[in-house]
Amino acid sequence: MFPAFNKVLVANRGEIAVRIIRAARELGLTTVAVYSDADAESLAVQMADEAVRIGPAHASKSYLCMDAVLQAALDSGAGAVHPGYGFLSENAAFAERVEQAGLVFVGPTPHSIRTMGDKAAARAAAMAAGVPTVPGSVGVVEDAEQAVALARDIGYPIMIKASAGGGGRGIRVAADEAALRQQFVLATTEAQAAFGHGAVYLERFIRRARHIEVQILGDGQKVLHCFERECSLQRRRQKVWEEAPSAAIDAATRAALCESALRLARAVSYRGAGTLEYLYDEDTGEYFFIEMNTRIQVEHPITEMVTGIDLVREMLRVALGHPLSLCQEDIRLQGAAIEVRINAENPAKGFAPSPGRVSGLRVPGGPGVRFDSMLYAGYTVPAYYDSLLGKLIVHDVDRPSALRRLRRALRELQVEGVQTTLPLHQALSCDPDVVAARFHTGFLESWLADNPLQTPSTESVA
Repeated sequence: MFPAFNKVLVANRGEIAVRIIRAARELGLTTVAVYSDADAESLAVQMADEAVRIGPAHASKSYLCMDAVLQAALDSGAGAVHPGYGFLSENAAFAERVEQAGLVFVGPTPHSIRTMGDKAAARAAAMAAGVPTVPGSVGVVEDAEQAVALARDIGYPIMIKASAGGGGRGIRVAADEAALRQQFVLATTEAQAAFGHGAVYLERFIRRARHIEVQILGDGQKVLHCFERECSLQRRRQKVWEEAPSAAIDAATRAALCESALRLARAVSYRGAGTLEYLYDEDTGEYFFIEMNTRIQVEHPITEMVTGIDLVREMLRVALGHPLSLCQEDIRLQGAAIEVRINAENPAKGFAPSPGRVSGLRVPGGPGVRFDSMLYAGYTVPAYYDSLLGKLIVHDVDRPSALRRLRRALRELQVEGVQTTLPLHQALSCDPDVVAARFHTGFLESWLADNPLQTPSTESVA
């Protein structure tokens, strides 16, 4: 049982910090925001009960600085730390330090993060739990010679993946032995630079895979699933558009997929919210576990929309020492939801970042429409962080209805002063292949090559 607390520090920024503050307030908790110099005027700072500066703009000296975040928690009298996603959220050493300081880490145990956050270790755990994995190396690969030897059995094309981290970095695909030798060096170098850990492993590359993930909730004793999401529309392995449920799988596959996720989560006595990611081969009907995110996901709202469960609030309740308030039979799929990520990028110019001052904002409303964001008129989007401005989420009785609602909401949403990815989503929402759910993880890259987007003639995107 965790010690009770009445104040939680949000160790993050942007829309997820706002999201956590709202959930905490609904539980009667006092909230503390941390901020860098670039975020002094952020919405999270304005909404929280208290705010603590933790350093200069660069994340390495603020949001990634464990000492600064922990000191802020201790100085403010917070009893818990919610890490959100990104930054320190999947850092086992940080979770350990939070607990050693006598505070509650709102998330899984350090052991679970270490086991499931390291992709090679998670893959081994999945195999031990009888969960299907993509054919590949059992653990990390020491050098290019070992990679070449293993690839002879696994087959080409083959994917080289960083064992640590995420976000598409440290991943390379090789079509033959010569390419493998070259890409192995590049992948390990990139992994070392990005995560401070150059270990990689190998997986068979599935050419037309769909990216399916299962949301789970645990309290350390009981684990439940909240069905699946599909995140196949990606650019440079970054998710752009997400849906729940997936239109690609049938009821029997869904049941088997979710049960496999539960087996693996139970094997590590999982606590909090987590996501198990799979590749689904539509040609064969096979699914393969690839990795687990031991945190709340960016795309969690679509699961909330189709199940009616507040995932962030459940995380906080578990951290307060309460068992999960649900049983598996209580969780049912209701309709369909779609989320599109609104980034401060110009799709017509290679998705170039577009920081700057938001001179105007119009947020869509009406039934089944949600906009999770940290934007307000007059806010200056900093150039130091991820370009995500917010997430437009819609829900309706079925996928065709949700698509129509999405088109309507996209027309209503206006962000003035910076370029955004709204034109991309407007085009995708009307594309015949997207409407028919005929896509895979490589679809969007090809689509962008064939469908050049134009920069809007004015600053207002409607």
